[in-house]
Amino acid sequence: MDIIPSGQYGSVPPPAGALTQAQMYNALTPMFNHVTDAQLPQFFKPEPINSATPGPVRTEKVPRPGVTIVRDTYDVPHITGVTRDDVTWGAGWVIAEDRGLLLQQARYNSYVAAIDAPGLNAVNLISNLQSFKPSAQTVHEVSQQTAALQAAGANGRGVLHDIDLYLQGINAYLSSHGSTSPPFTRTDIYAVNALKDQFVGEGGGDEAVRSEFLSSLRRRLGARRGLAVFNDLREGNDPAAPASVPGHVQLQPPPESTAGNVLLDPGSLSQTANRDLAASHDGSVHASNALLVSGKRSANGHPIMVAGPQIGYYYPGFTLEMDLHGPGVNQRGVTSLPFPSYIFIGRSQDAGWSLTSAGLDQIDTYVETLCGNSRIKYLYNGRCRPMQFFDAGSLNGKEVTYYKTVHGPVFGYARVHGRPVAISRKRSSYGKDSLDLLFYRKLADGQVHNVHQFFQAANLTPQTFNSLYMDDKDIGVFTSGLVPVRPANVDPGLPIDGRGKEEWHGHVSAKNHPQGINPPNGEIVNWNNRVQLGYQAPDNNWSLGPMQRVQLLLQNLGNRGHLTPANLVAAMNAAATQDVRTMTIEPVLSAVLHTGKAPNARDAQMLALLDAWHSHGGSRLDRTDPTGIGKITDPGAAIMDTSWPLLANAWASSVLGPSLTAQLSTFVSQYDLPPKGQEYGWHIWMGKDLQTVLGRNVLGKFTIRYCGSGSLMRCRAQLWSAIDRTGNLLAAQQGPNPAAWRSDATRERISFVPGLLAPFTMRYTNRPSGIQQVLSFTGHAPGDTGR
Repeated sequence: MDIIPSGQYGSVPPPAGALTQAQMYNALTPMFNHVTDAQLPQFFKPEPINSATPGPVRTEKVPRPGVTIVRDTYDVPHITGVTRDDVTWGAGWVIAEDRGLLLQQARYNSYVAAIDAPGLNAVNLISNLQSFKPSAQTVHEVSQQTAALQAAGANGRGVLHDIDLYLQGINAYLSSHGSTSPPFTRTDIYAVNALKDQFVGEGGGDEAVRSEFLSSLRRRLGARRGLAVFNDLREGNDPAAPASVPGHVQLQPPPESTAGNVLLDPGSLSQTANRDLAASHDGSVHASNALLVSGKRSANGHPIMVAGPQIGYYYPGFTLEMDLHGPGVNQRGVTSLPFPSYIFIGRSQDAGWSLTSAGLDQIDTYVETLCGNSRIKYLYNGRCRPMQFFDAGSLNGKEVTYYKTVHGPVFGYARVHGRPVAISRKRSSYGKDSLDLLFYRKLADGQVHNVHQFFQAANLTPQTFNSLYMDDKDIGVFTSGLVPVRPANVDPGLPIDGRGKEEWHGHVSAKNHPQGINPPNGEIVNWNNRVQLGYQAPDNNWSLGPMQRVQLLLQNLGNRGHLTPANLVAAMNAAATQDVRTMTIEPVLSAVLHTGKAPNARDAQMLALLDAWHSHGGSRLDRTDPTGIGKITDPGAAIMDTSWPLLANAWASSVLGPSLTAQLSTFVSQYDLPPKGQEYGWHIWMGKDLQTVLGRNVLGKFTIRYCGSGSLMRCRAQLWSAIDRTGNLLAAQQGPNPAAWRSDATRERISFVPGLLAPFTMRYTNRPSGIQQVLSFTGHAPGDTGR
């Protein structure tokens, strides 16, 4: 079974039936963990392969003999071809039919992702209905990906063949419906694949901001203590961090020194650099999740998977469903614009697969030494070189240009020891985005028959994902990505000296990537946490510590056996509306506060209400109004939401002081408050530190004691003060009774971007949105050709 909340439709105005799947998706949310197998058809639609489709059905007329397209009651196309090429052509026809509006909006805007245009984010351009027009120079740059595919041998040439057939289908549909736009090209497909990379398939690249923070720490705390704080907070290799499979993997040995790194002066990053870094993070999503259990844990002795990508909520959706059949191909699931009849999340007769974003470190920041007083000449390998001027095109009629060095686009300037430097970005998947299709072609053509072949295929993509697999015997996960090997004198979490001696030395081999098959505990659970311990966290993710949202999935799943698909759905659905802070750090916070007396009776009541919210499951929903439009039912939500920034600042203040605390909050959110995904937050640091202050045995404890500088008495006083100030604020806003305080549930409701489905909204839920599959092996289903 599956569900895609954005639905199959993509036309404007939205047709009747456009909300059907969104309404089913929304109906599951208030069920929490009370879901039975018999109820699943209320919330998920059937996902059969090459069998009777949910009726009524209609057959489309298409101008290519050998192609049959049948639409079911959900408008899902079941495409059958006499030849494999017929199937591919048919997929192109359907993409243009169901996502014509998105195709046109994404077509040119996606080029900014392929060229890493500074300050521009392709998804934001698309969702905000902007208009980028690529220059001839940009088109030529992106077109060179043809050579990258040709160099990949027979599989790469096969991808190019499929792209050409797919384009024939797209252009045939557009031509037959009077489109006046130029025909779509290979280069357009390369660009939208780069959009996928920028949106959910890359990691790293934030070294400049982190470097400035380290410089500020050193200035305030001294070199040794400042570095200790920096290394604590980056959570580079926390042994207590939850991992999806056992074992230990090392992408490469820790650096022997940092002689090849450069620290930027505090506050020296140019405004253009800061705008670029903000844009590069804005719109990126890391919220996909997956629960897989092996046969040893399932009721029928075969694996189960409930999984899908969280890519936000859009109409038209970035994903759409297809059921594909022809010689050598029998698959169903979701595809998207860059996939020429490839199912990138779905199932065949014998296997199922899904993805979560991995974020391995693929992007490095280089500091370019400028020559003399020039801002466009830089030192490389002992001589001054001119930067390459790049005319990218125009955005809404305004010219977009920038300079490039040998490392990549220059996105700003800064200072090192008072001297100006240029800052450039190097991405390992640059110019190779479309090699991602090598993986999915192997799946599409039936070249993957077991978990080991799946891992080999997944390793072909340069984009960084956790690729999850199940068949009737095995479950597995492989973390892909073209990860560079840095020199031994380079810390990948800091900017690199760009003068030529600190270049990459190849890429990490497949055996050194995180991976696992059939873990002893019979489960693989991932919510963008580490797949396996050992490798260093990327510089743009300082949240891989001991307290993470994946623990909600694990808690709800438990360690019991005889699991059914509904059990996994229930675990996922319960976690989707819980407050991560409340279910992870609240008991530790409470333990610290309970070591002393509350300042007053009101504050004691507030803590009791927080404790009660935790014990009741930490739901952020309005559970009294059937529509879910109103206030979050539990008063603990209002107390936690209002107190959190005060608690976070109180925790950090003794060591960092107000200035550094404020600086830290600019690049690591104190909390991703819903409707965001609750992935990042200072609770991940605070939990470890507060347990240390309590004197508990802490694995991988921090070097520095933060709350109250390590004094339990001082820490407790600071936290109680934050609670007391929270009470004053809420009392002024909502009256003196803490039990009557409420947070707004309406503010957290989900809307579809860019607003074409308004006024429809959904209850807050933190779960897969691109598709969510519920897959299990139960023997031959009636009318299904596979298990």
